[in-house]
Amino acid sequence: MHKGFALWFTGLSGSGKSTLSERICQRLAACGARVELLDGDEVRTHLSKGLGFSKEDRDTNVRRIGFVAELLVKHGVIAITAAISPYRETREAVRERIGTFVEIFMDCPIAVLAERDVKGLYKKALAGEILHFTGVNDPYEPPEAPDIRVDSSVEEITVSEERVWTLLKDRELIPLSW
Repeated sequence: MHKGFALWFTGLSGSGKSTLSERICQRLAACGARVELLDGDEVRTHLSKGLGFSKEDRDTNVRRIGFVAELLVKHGVIAITAAISPYRETREAVRERIGTFVEIFMDCPIAVLAERDVKGLYKKALAGEILHFTGVNDPYEPPEAPDIRVDSSVEEITVSEERVWTLLKDRELIPLSW
């Protein structure tokens, strides 16, 4: 039916990683695919509990997500991840380990993210009230050549979903009939 691969969503908090990855996951499952979603927030709660937000801890978190994704892919499962994964080098190391890896960069300007943020975390980080907030006072290294770049500040979610779906078909990762 399909082979295993990783579909890796990266981007800042609030950029739409979880929303788009959930839509793709549901669509794949509806087609009968073996698929698992590894959401960064859930992984931090269960698999990476106790890690902080230093570069080392963030890298450890991403490597753990990558390890689980690699195991799933080896067993023919589509592993979808939605995690900030801020450092390029760590994402590339995970890509090399997994092999069949599709990177989706959820891009969105900080000003738009701050407007969307119902918890006010961006405003607090921009005011210096929160330290080590990725994209504000901690680095985020965008992918240099993602498979797809989604500007979630202007692109409708249905358009983004179709772009991802088309790429998966074009690369013959899912059947054309889906």
